[in-house]
Amino acid sequence: MLQLLILLIVIAFVSGALGFTGIAAGASALARIVFFVMLVGIAIMLLVALLGLAVIF
Repeated sequence: MLQLLILLIVIAFVSGALGFTGIAAGASALARIVFFVMLVGIAIMLLVALLGLAVIF
């Protein structure tokens, strides 16, 4: 998921620099969504770890 986030950020920067503002806006919106989903996932995993529950993925 981190690789997807980095890819979307790079796409947003490159397309913004080249003047494709619509693509840049779309990529940055998707990157923002992926970032918050990743934060929620990390928070859930930390909470489960603090509670001492074993979770195997």
